[in-house]
Amino acid sequence: MEKPSPTTDPSIRQTTASSSSKRAVSDRSDQTSGAHWDHPDSNWNQSGSHTAQADPFCCRTEWQLSFHEAMQPDRTLVVRETAGSIAAFAESDHSTLGKFLTPIESDWEFGCPLLGPDSLELLADIIAEGNLQRTGQIQRIGQDIAPTIFVSGLVPRSLQQRQLAKRFGPDFDLRLYPPTALCNASLEGGVDGFLSRRSSSHRRGLRKQARRATLAGITFERASPANQIEATQTYSRMLAVESASWKGIGACGMTVQPSRDFYDCMLRRLAVSESARVIFARHDNKDIGFIFGGMAGKIYRGQQFSFTEQWKSFSIGNLLQLEQIIWLCNEGATRYDMGPMMEYKRHWTESNIHIETLILVPK
Repeated sequence: MEKPSPTTDPSIRQTTASSSSKRAVSDRSDQTSGAHWDHPDSNWNQSGSHTAQADPFCCRTEWQLSFHEAMQPDRTLVVRETAGSIAAFAESDHSTLGKFLTPIESDWEFGCPLLGPDSLELLADIIAEGNLQRTGQIQRIGQDIAPTIFVSGLVPRSLQQRQLAKRFGPDFDLRLYPPTALCNASLEGGVDGFLSRRSSSHRRGLRKQARRATLAGITFERASPANQIEATQTYSRMLAVESASWKGIGACGMTVQPSRDFYDCMLRRLAVSESARVIFARHDNKDIGFIFGGMAGKIYRGQQFSFTEQWKSFSIGNLLQLEQIIWLCNEGATRYDMGPMMEYKRHWTESNIHIETLILVPK
């Protein structure tokens, strides 16, 4: 099903738990950026860290609100919360298809908008507020109908998916987008443990590439911006490398809008908690490559890497991956999430997690 284009509505509806009840009570705010939740230790991010998610980083505000800010800032955010739980959606109203609730990040749909034990009831509250009431099950009043709802980031046949089907199946037709495979690698056993799970030819190739880079005078520099000035400086260096890469030359990378703003927003948010992990490859005091990602607890989520065309024969991408793994293992990270499966990632990962989007269509 095609999702409609969003319409401009400069409001965010916010709910917090009342003092007398665990259940959320409606409130309305004129926020336009989600500032109430836009910090590393917000209830939103705490809710995500306490629930098992296929892609935990992409459930967080650093990913979700950066998408909202850079990609579709005019949508209404519909967010409900209790302590330890949150339901976070964006609302769109289509002239012929009616009202839609989608994940806030609605392009790749990596993250899940329902986090925590109360999240299904929070979604029921959202539906009820839209001229619906619950009488055992959710029922329509008069001619008003519920919105079509997209719930992304679900692991097929998981408990969460089964609970969604049981809770909302009587009132909604349930449809599924085809699943997406996300790949990852365990960092158990440190660098030696990680390399032991790679093929012997891959290990041999890395050693050869590292020796060649050392002889050529290539070095590596780590960066974890701790404030907005450092984030801006780091991002400027990344963009300079990207501009000289095949992606920049072809105008298909992060130098192009809205991707340029998206990763800028993300890096600035990560700087608040020093959770960005950036490594630059350098030669003769010049940046020739970078790799960038962010932490969600002890899980690292890769975002982008790039290198200049001039140095493509030196396997800079592989060397940056290895340097990042060394850094992560030194810090005690437990997993490297690489996002959707691509051919080059097969050498670096050993596990896949499938996710899919469940579409709730009112009956």
